[in-house]
Amino acid sequence: MTDDPDGSAYDWYRRAIDLLETGNPDAAAVLLERLREVDPLSTSVLEAHARALFDSKRYEQAAGAFTELVERSPAEDYAHYGLGMSLWRLQRFPTARDHLAMAFVMRPQRSEYGTALAQVKATLRARADSGLPMEGPIQS
Repeated sequence: MTDDPDGSAYDWYRRAIDLLETGNPDAAAVLLERLREVDPLSTSVLEAHARALFDSKRYEQAAGAFTELVERSPAEDYAHYGLGMSLWRLQRFPTARDHLAMAFVMRPQRSEYGTALAQVKATLRARADSGLPMEGPIQS
């Protein structure tokens, strides 16, 4: 007897997406991790896994998954956006800005891309104006 969920890999994927969309990113991440073991080359599984990790506030892991997604699909705007958002949460502002800018250039009609980019740029300006480091937490 195995601990694998019932059904096909597609059934697992649909369940994971349902979990993600209903606010259960931790459960989705577990299922997607298992699915990545079964189908490591699936870009859609990788993207869903990266989203689940981000929504679970596992930003370092999300950044790793989105980095892999960017490497596989460099022309995918959402991969750059997800990586930029993950790096923003990790306070790696310059690199976050670069990926958010790439996403925005690729798809300027996505208002969330422009909003995120503007916020990261504002953070960088404020840090520069105050003589603070461009990355990491502010030491008091």
